[in-house]
Amino acid sequence: MALEKIFSCPRTLARLQGGPLGKLQEGFCRWLMDYGFSRWTIRSHLSNVSHFNAYLGTVEDPPRESVAAQDVDDFLRAYPLLCRNRGPLEKHLRCVRWAINRFVDYLRQKGLFEQSLPAPLYQPLLDAYRTWMQQERRVGAGTLALRCHSLSGFLRRLGTQATVAGLAHLTGDQVERLFLAQARGMGQASRRSLQSAVRTFLRFCLACGYIHQPLDQAVPTLRTYRLSSVPRAWSEGQAQKILEAVERSRPVGLRDYAILLLLYTFGVRSGQIRALRLDDIHWSENRILFRAMKNGKDVWLPLTAAVGEALLGYLQQGRPACACPQVFLTARAPYRPLRRSSNVAQIVRYYAHKAGIDAPPQGAHAFRHAFATRMLRQGHSLKAIADVLGHRRLSTTFGYTKVDFDRLEEVSLAWPGEAPSC
Repeated sequence: MALEKIFSCPRTLARLQGGPLGKLQEGFCRWLMDYGFSRWTIRSHLSNVSHFNAYLGTVEDPPRESVAAQDVDDFLRAYPLLCRNRGPLEKHLRCVRWAINRFVDYLRQKGLFEQSLPAPLYQPLLDAYRTWMQQERRVGAGTLALRCHSLSGFLRRLGTQATVAGLAHLTGDQVERLFLAQARGMGQASRRSLQSAVRTFLRFCLACGYIHQPLDQAVPTLRTYRLSSVPRAWSEGQAQKILEAVERSRPVGLRDYAILLLLYTFGVRSGQIRALRLDDIHWSENRILFRAMKNGKDVWLPLTAAVGEALLGYLQQGRPACACPQVFLTARAPYRPLRRSSNVAQIVRYYAHKAGIDAPPQGAHAFRHAFATRMLRQGHSLKAIADVLGHRRLSTTFGYTKVDFDRLEEVSLAWPGEAPSC
């Protein structure tokens, strides 16, 4: 029994093993142990979840096979009025909420959590759009999630018209009005994402016969100028300072150094770092595979000695024991792959700040721009740079090569002087 490995007091075991959540607490304890939580953390979580168990019923109540979202919401509202705690109340409530959230994560993973909130009216349309984008447009998971997030707000504004029957009466004026209402107050990137989402949704509706005339052009055009800005990239000296700022005496330092060295050496995207799997590293062939992203292509690159040593140091001394196929995992339990690209960006910004360098907003992407600039200065062609970066079109590579100011100075013309007066 997992609970008996954590608790020895018979009264405590009886309290945890009884009540409506008795069977679920046993599985929750085993789940926490499998994910590598410390003994103290497991005891704390189980003790806090026992308050939820007591709220749902007595020790004699029949055990539950699942938990509903409404049960959790009711408990979190009622418990602050019922609890008796000797220490600071807010700290105790924060710990209880944290434990309940972990418990819900376990239940969701096991299919034991009943989401009682009704699905929105537009959900069937959104699901059909998601399937169409995956099958017809072959978009990546990250792009699809962003499109669906932007589109959800637009469909909410449609209200009761967000159905197959309601779309038949949609007009161009209505599309323009709803788009402008939602775009008001958004940043430039969010507006562009909304524009793409609504336009592709209207094309999907036309292809499926939900609307009978093309309405995608009714979405207002947000004028932007390609290659109009100069990207910020690390200089060679800045990149070296960031790498030197990593303390490699701890597991988290070994992980972060390997991530930063991959960004510096290969100019890969943060998503490719997160997606890197153990079987993508071919040690015997001294090659490493980075999977395609953003409709790009897979890239095989030589595994340099420095990168190989950094990866080997992390895998042997820093990576926790975990069945996940991804190379890079979280530094604390529950051990799992890095979920978002922002996790990599946070690592870059942390060490840039530690090195005394002002980090650009894009964080990890600054290494990609620096890598492309470094290749250009070494005399490599745009085609070679595009192949290494995984671009299918050369036009995509142009944006990464605008920071070579030394080359620009060589071809720049002198400022014309004032014409002599007659």
